[in-house]
Amino acid sequence: MQSRGVVRSCSGLSTVRSCLLLLIIHISAPVEARRVHGGRAHSRRVQQQQQPQQQQPTPAHRERGEGAESFPLDFTAVEGNMDNFMVQIKNLAQSLYPCSAQKLDQDMKLHFLNNVSVTCNDGSAAGYYIKESKGSKRWLLFLEGGWYCFNKQTCDSRYETMRRLMSSTKWPQTRTGTGILSPQPEENPHWWNANMVFIPYCSSDVWSGATAKTDQSDYAFMGSLIIKEVVNELLTKGLDNAKVLLLAGSSAGGTGVLLNVDQVAEQLQSQGHRGVQVRGLVDSGWFLDNKQYKYTDCLDTISCAPTEAIKRGIRYWGGLVPESCRQAHVGEEWNCFFGYRVFPTLTSAVFVVQWLFDEAQLTVDNIHLTGQPVHEAQWRYIQNLGQELRSTLRDVPAMFAPACLSHELITRTDWMDIQVKGTSLPRALHCWDRSLQNNNHINSSNDSQPKHRPSPVRGCPLHLIDSCPWPHCNPSCPTIRDQLTGQEMSVIQFLKHMGFDVQKMAQQQGMDPRKLLGMLNNGS
Repeated sequence: MQSRGVVRSCSGLSTVRSCLLLLIIHISAPVEARRVHGGRAHSRRVQQQQQPQQQQPTPAHRERGEGAESFPLDFTAVEGNMDNFMVQIKNLAQSLYPCSAQKLDQDMKLHFLNNVSVTCNDGSAAGYYIKESKGSKRWLLFLEGGWYCFNKQTCDSRYETMRRLMSSTKWPQTRTGTGILSPQPEENPHWWNANMVFIPYCSSDVWSGATAKTDQSDYAFMGSLIIKEVVNELLTKGLDNAKVLLLAGSSAGGTGVLLNVDQVAEQLQSQGHRGVQVRGLVDSGWFLDNKQYKYTDCLDTISCAPTEAIKRGIRYWGGLVPESCRQAHVGEEWNCFFGYRVFPTLTSAVFVVQWLFDEAQLTVDNIHLTGQPVHEAQWRYIQNLGQELRSTLRDVPAMFAPACLSHELITRTDWMDIQVKGTSLPRALHCWDRSLQNNNHINSSNDSQPKHRPSPVRGCPLHLIDSCPWPHCNPSCPTIRDQLTGQEMSVIQFLKHMGFDVQKMAQQQGMDPRKLLGMLNNGS
């Protein structure tokens, strides 16, 4: 058994044999194995039966698992198929070692593309980080975010201040996955054992470009081609036998998912890999082409209105958009960078994660929460933004939209803590996965059924959007800190800090001010 130096810290060969014996005993007891469900042993179930008065844990608590097991083994997955068996046994072996062995290396490792003609902005090699999970047939490809640049001036400035987003010359050799990229089941209950791939953002084109660097051009913009080349290389590493490929991304990476998910599906189908189900997960990439609160000249990335920046950028990058969206917006392809416009044209299943009061959206709309109370007009603008986002998400069948002021979610270590209507994001994604599995069974006998529309599973919600009207009215929103002092703020402190008028808001909502104040104090 090879475990990268694990054996070296044991006291001797006999100890290793003891470890292996424990492992063999543990996995050769099929009767007991089938009494385990979701990492909970049969003995615990007996304990619960002996203590009927003890309150059952809520679903949110169940997701995290209970007790202090070093590894929550899920034999129900093994009974259904053998895909994850070896992965689970490796982790079980690690937890059984009596020696003080270090954990197996679970970081993603850097690989540069074999095709050296596909590069970052500065011509350096593009690449990806990967942690393979040999027993799994599920792959998660994550597109990093990080704004964009749209002309020589903004790209030169970006190269001076954010070079890692334009060059691979100083990329680290490994990356540790967090949130949905975490290999720890306690942090990532449904995707922890998938093949993880992190694709760094170094093209500054919202993953849309297909233009190489030349003697006449200062930069390459090859985001779309980078994704295509990564997929080609992964086909030699087991992606060709995959069942599910989830293309995920945050911020500009989330928009990149909308622009590329159908292309990836077509790429695999054209190479004969029709058995791979390609899906998209868009995190904080559903931007609006709305009117700015305060118009400014398009001098830099932050202050330039989104529509104007994309119009300039798509020409500068040689940007590509999905063909079906291009046909719907001939001559105005920039529309395809905005979620509510491109989503109806897609054929792949897509799950949308979007804060209703997204900080990046507010920034490009020139609402800057810099420590000064906002004016009433700004407050109305912020509320209207939430209403606009809700309206654009109305027809999205699978979504998670908390009424919080924040940006990006799926790679946070605390991503399980945020809830909408009592359901966490990992739970909603699991429900989406189940609904698509049901949909595949339906489609096998009915080809007229829309393949990107999930079939609802009873008791398993996947269309989750907050209805409360102001930022951070959801009690599970991330902690707010005062930008000047760094101190944590309660919801009511935050709203008063923003110039919130309890009397006026209560009048608008048609309720008693004392009742509204109580709701705010309770974070509801």
